[in-house]
Parts: sequence; C-alpha cells; structure tokens
Amino acid sequence: MKVENTKAQMRKGILEYCVLSILSKKECYPSEIIEQLKAVELIVVEGTLYPLLTRLKNSDLLDYRWEESNAGPPRKYYELTKAGVSFLTELKTTWGLLSKAVNQLENKSL
Repeated sequence: MKVENTKAQMRKGILEYCVLSILSKKECYPSEIIEQLKAVELIVVEGTLYPLLTRLKNSDLLDYRWEESNAGPPRKYYELTKAGVSFLTELKTTWGLLSKAVNQLENKSL
C-alpha cells in the first residue's frame, strides 16, 4: 500500500470543508480559492476544484455571479447560500469531533 494514495484521500476528504470555509469569509473566484489553499499547503489544481464547485452549486450550497474583469474574461464569483452556511456549520461540528478524537488517539498511552 502506498502512503501517497492515503494522503491524497485524506486531502480529498477535507477539501470540500476547506473550500466552504474559504467562501464563508468572502465570495471568491476559483483562482483565489486555489491561492488560499496553496498558501496553507493544500495544493489543488483547477481540474479538481471546478467539479467540486459544480457539485456544491448543484446541491444548492453555493451560488455565483459573473463580474467583468480588467485583466481578461469575466470572472465567476462563488458564495455560500443559506443552505451552504448551515451545511458548513454541521461540517465544523463534525470536524471538531473528528479532530478531538484523532488527537486523543494519537496522545493516548496504551
């Protein structure tokens, strides 16, 4: 078993939560989301992000608007919907519980 496969699955599993967290602070276009993920060493490519954004939009967790850009084509800015805010709140609770459980297991003397 290769550790890289497991690491990739762990990153994929948390990516949705991270994207929603970014968008909870302000609306962003995909390049901004990728920059913020890279800044914390969660490297994501457009080919991973765009399908995720589409899935979240189709689930009514995100909405978007188009804005003209001075530096190229119009940009699609994403933001959380009310359902997205509620969904993120539940994910935060679950993340807190999972994080606590993992930390306890790592620090527990057997």
